[in-house]
Amino acid sequence: MSDLTKIPVTVITGFLGSGKTTLIRHLMQNPQGKRLAVLVNEFGTVGVDGDILKSCADENCPAENIVELANGCICCTVADDFIPTIEALMAMPVRPDHILIETSGLALPKPLLKAFDWPAIRSRITVDGVVALADAEAVAAGRFAPDVAAVDAQRAADDSIDHETPLSEVFEDQISCADIVLLSKADLAGEAGLAAARAVIEAEAPRRLPILPMTDGVIDPRVILGLNAAAEDDLAARPSHHDGHDDHEHDDFESVVIDLPEVADIADLVARVQTLARDQKILRVKGYVAVSGKPMRLLLQAVGERVRHQFDRSWGQTPRQSRLVVIAEHDDIDEAAIRAVLGA
Repeated sequence: MSDLTKIPVTVITGFLGSGKTTLIRHLMQNPQGKRLAVLVNEFGTVGVDGDILKSCADENCPAENIVELANGCICCTVADDFIPTIEALMAMPVRPDHILIETSGLALPKPLLKAFDWPAIRSRITVDGVVALADAEAVAAGRFAPDVAAVDAQRAADDSIDHETPLSEVFEDQISCADIVLLSKADLAGEAGLAAARAVIEAEAPRRLPILPMTDGVIDPRVILGLNAAAEDDLAARPSHHDGHDDHEHDDFESVVIDLPEVADIADLVARVQTLARDQKILRVKGYVAVSGKPMRLLLQAVGERVRHQFDRSWGQTPRQSRLVVIAEHDDIDEAAIRAVLGA
């Protein structure tokens, strides 16, 4: 790549727990001969996704090419965080051939696309494409909103209400900005669930989009890389709920970090996390857990009541500390109640 060639960037967006990190791991393992760099933005101070990706670093995407921006929305911190990070990646002794950006599940992609018009980088970088992930099973069940039936009933009962829930707006903005949509966890959704999720997305999309099923993050990289969309020059075709606003707020959402003692019973912890989703409308839980008698750390990730966990690696020199990030809409965060349920 010559110094005059623009570096392509793929923005990977999608709601909480849709499988963005799993997809990037797959791309890192199948780089198509490209040297990759990855920028990860998380909501919350515990960098779970960045840590997962760094454990997969290799010569095609070394650890120094994986940068994490935690505890701040990437589209709200363009000048302070995003631009300097991109400049640092482009200034590396060996420039990456392609940059992957994983936004947080709460980020709006369009403000990020606007950042690519900044004078410092616009001549050196381009948005190859925006890939939106949607959890097929969750979307089919309407779980991108905390309680769709209650919202619809309230709107029907009050003619003055003419707005979507915050979660719906995030979901719709991500779909509207996409060049391609991947229906993740297709194996859990089944054919009927995939059809239902596809119908929801087609109804929300402002234009026809490729919508493809995906399981465990596996998809041919050639399908989503090399789109040449130049999305930063195509903003008018990507409508947003926040068009016309200079900025946007993430006060609708909040995260808390919960430290736990060592866990003796994994099934009990899973049940507690499911209780949080069911009784307190918690959207997302992720983090690492120390399990009594086990030298490996337990990676736990939950979307609503669906909880997945696996031992990912030895604690090594890292302190054995159980720590979970809990994310919900602002009014649903009750830290004392969360701690009580988790036994913290």
